[in-house]
Amino acid sequence: MKIRQLAAAILILLCLTSAADAWAQDRILVFSKTQGFRHASIANGVAMLQTIASTEGWTVEASEDAALFNAADLARFRSVVWLSTTGNVLNDTQQMAFQNWLEAGGGYVGIHAAADCEYDWPWYGASVMGNGAWFLSHPAIQSANVIRESASDISTAHLPPSFQFTDEWYNFRANPRPGAQVLLRLDESSYNPGAGAMGADHPISWKRTAGMGRVWYSALGHRNETYADMRFVQHVRGGLRWAMRREDAVFSNGFEVVLPRS
Repeated sequence: MKIRQLAAAILILLCLTSAADAWAQDRILVFSKTQGFRHASIANGVAMLQTIASTEGWTVEASEDAALFNAADLARFRSVVWLSTTGNVLNDTQQMAFQNWLEAGGGYVGIHAAADCEYDWPWYGASVMGNGAWFLSHPAIQSANVIRESASDISTAHLPPSFQFTDEWYNFRANPRPGAQVLLRLDESSYNPGAGAMGADHPISWKRTAGMGRVWYSALGHRNETYADMRFVQHVRGGLRWAMRREDAVFSNGFEVVLPRS
């Protein structure tokens, strides 16, 4: 019994040490496993995230290995990006490890088809996507008018109040707004939303909390070209900063102050 207790104590110590190191090093896991449709833009997304990380002094580990979703490995990362994941990408044990990690204070960033996975996992729909806002359908790729709801959020402050953007526009099974802060929404009168149209209130990017963790999601990101569009790059950069608790306060004198971790 003493041997088992000692082994458990050592494992906990290693996880805590690894977690502290992850906070210091700002490691990000970019997870892009697909069990359904696979987006050709995943490679572009990985490259964009690596570029963002290099300019921010962060470290990126890109993988499609779901076995990384265990307590010890997740403790190495400050944030996990689900990059156009589709289908059931985690088993029950991996799901629980991810849930525990996120609710204990991890940071999640979901891009595009991260809403098109784990339909059989109620917690993912409720706590990650928010209010069961899984993917429902999409019309043909087209330009639409995007409305910025938050002028002060770190992931949207660089955007104008409204702007034209071309993408594959998702309709969702539910509106996440009751449990999330909507960052961007679509003006459905500016394009053809097709079957599943959401009407006057069509969120397309939002953020929320899950326990002590932070969740940020944007449905933009279907096309290869999107990952070179600086509007989107800055959008994701801001989402990562927020999810990782790396928001910066920029004052009128031009000096940038890094806020303490919360």
